[in-house]
Amino acid sequence: MEPTVPVAVWRLVSTMPPSIIRLSLGMYSTDGCPAAPSSIRQSSLAVLGRKVDDITELVDRNMVNITGSMENIKNNQDMGYIIDELLLDGDVLIPRTRNAMKCLKEPRACLWPKSANGNVEIPFLISEKYDRAERNTILTPMKDFASKTCIRFIPRTTQTRHISIEPRLGCFSLLGYVGGRQVVSLQKFGCVTHGITQHELLHSMGFYHEQSRSDRDHYVTINWDNIRTSYLSNFKKEDTNNLNTPYDYSSIMHYGRTAFGMHGSETITPFPNPSVPIGQRDRLSNFDILKINKLYKGWNYLW
Repeated sequence: MEPTVPVAVWRLVSTMPPSIIRLSLGMYSTDGCPAAPSSIRQSSLAVLGRKVDDITELVDRNMVNITGSMENIKNNQDMGYIIDELLLDGDVLIPRTRNAMKCLKEPRACLWPKSANGNVEIPFLISEKYDRAERNTILTPMKDFASKTCIRFIPRTTQTRHISIEPRLGCFSLLGYVGGRQVVSLQKFGCVTHGITQHELLHSMGFYHEQSRSDRDHYVTINWDNIRTSYLSNFKKEDTNNLNTPYDYSSIMHYGRTAFGMHGSETITPFPNPSVPIGQRDRLSNFDILKINKLYKGWNYLW
């Protein structure tokens, strides 16, 4: 029997007004990120409220045991807030106004705006909790975008709208441009790598996991019976804007072959060639670069 969510956590969030974000804490090891401590279970807790920082910091500080199925959470009579079910893919926090790379209201409302110089400048802060080596490991993949795309990560000065890279529990990001301070979590042990940094930054730019593409059934088979039950929603196919680009087995955004599998079993099988490698977390693929420049209209960088 799974333990319920601590009453202290319910009391904390019960005073929070609604907002467009939810918090999910959990294990991301099969998506190229480390497993959270054993006291934190995969995304079964979704909290709708403005003060996400308060919850995350409480968990970071006390390592409270946030567990329980979504059904148990819904049935908890003490809840004074709304449960939201928008988180679909483990490490992505999805605001209500978008679905994958499609904005549901204004066509470009969930994309970072272009600057007068034609580039897309994204202000950022890196937490002082990282040491010098970790900061350099984060900065290097950020600079890599500038050599291949119209994206420029610039140190924040006074900008309200920016990303804040912090060592929270696990690897996660909001999907696309939201406004205000957007946290990108890179846990110190396991998430601070070149590939995972670029993976999460691509989420913050509006890119979803590759195997969630609307056309994925032409390229991969999802082995539903091999997926751990609580992770089934991570494999939902979405109504994505594929930007007229080919399906990319080599994308840094693609799940690995055994992602969220029971006892290491295969959950994604490519076809027609089942031996094609998938799930790399080394660097942006050529088609990752193409999609960035097409989405953000970086015409000078298009092939």
